[in-house]
Amino acid sequence: MQATSTPFPQARPAATRPMAWTADQVRQDESWIIRLTGDQIDGMHAALAHAKHTGKSMLEMTQEDFPLNAAAITVLQQAIATTQGRWGMCLVKGFPVDVWSEDDSRLAFWGMALYMGVGRTQNRASQIMNDVRNEGGEYKVKGGRGYNTNAGLDFHQDSCDVVGLLCRRTAKSGGTSKVISSIALRDEVRRLRPDLIPVLESPFFHSYQGTQDPSQPAYYRLPIFGNHPEYFSARANRKNTDAAQRDFPEVPRLTPQQVEALDLLEELMPSDTLCYTMELEQGDVQLLNNYVTLHSRTPFEDFDEPDRKRHLFRLWLAIPGSQPLPDAWAEYYGDARAGAVRGGVRGTAITQEFLAYEKRQADTLGMQFETWKPRMLKEDMDTLLGKEAVKADSHAEA
Repeated sequence: MQATSTPFPQARPAATRPMAWTADQVRQDESWIIRLTGDQIDGMHAALAHAKHTGKSMLEMTQEDFPLNAAAITVLQQAIATTQGRWGMCLVKGFPVDVWSEDDSRLAFWGMALYMGVGRTQNRASQIMNDVRNEGGEYKVKGGRGYNTNAGLDFHQDSCDVVGLLCRRTAKSGGTSKVISSIALRDEVRRLRPDLIPVLESPFFHSYQGTQDPSQPAYYRLPIFGNHPEYFSARANRKNTDAAQRDFPEVPRLTPQQVEALDLLEELMPSDTLCYTMELEQGDVQLLNNYVTLHSRTPFEDFDEPDRKRHLFRLWLAIPGSQPLPDAWAEYYGDARAGAVRGGVRGTAITQEFLAYEKRQADTLGMQFETWKPRMLKEDMDTLLGKEAVKADSHAEA
């Protein structure tokens, strides 16, 4: 069955948009949690069996190669729509990973994503699905990422409309998921230090951590809080902000007010008031709207047996119902329009197969699509920083 999807309008009714929430409010309302029914699970089993017989690679697949029944399609679309509503997130429980092999789980998650959005590349190897498990990586080092370590993570957002995590195996201990409303975070800053709101709405420099296209600079400019007149958006990752300061001497130094603002966010984000914790169980899919939530996790300890080690699959999705972003955010996301294919990090291994996939998938879902091109080239950034240095010198002389 073919899925159809229509992008939300630019001016979505305010009552249906994400709102600020506290941890206690989330605990008292389970409307953001969906439990799969037998009919929906049967549809996934049948679609997976069909997909395995096609022999196609993931990027070659279409919805016809993963033919879900109406019940399964409906629940996936409901889940994505939930991420754009009140809570900015959705938890779907009951995926049968206990009977699927690792390869089956990976293929099924990708097949289901064909009904939800357009997958984005996630790292310097331009991979479309990441295995979140401890592979001996290091987190707070130059080029470090969190998904291949067992480290606790800073609060952050991923580079896409919606991040999806399918939990295949849980940890022996730890690995607790933490989520906060970035709208509530903004409101708390406004209550405590309204003078820092303009600071957080002005550009900061952030490191790409080596995930950029070769034509792009190694860092990018983006505010922490967006200034769109109707839709709130945030992007915070202290590790990458600090990395830009550490690794690139040409990047303007953080001002005392910028440091003060970042320190205040670090103090507020893990608070009991804002931070909601959840234990992802085997068969859970967590979906987060990256513009209105931030997430992190605690460190974890693995079991010794290889197939019992903590293992999640991660997808970054551009979705048909996404909100508009501030125009300037196109420098990082590639496109600021509602319902557009955007986000991801290009890396160095984009293939023709991926380019064909994203255009085909955008057409299937009725999404706005423009062939990717860098909005900021390395030489453009060099020119920009040269002008900023001259301006700073003239102010100092004055």
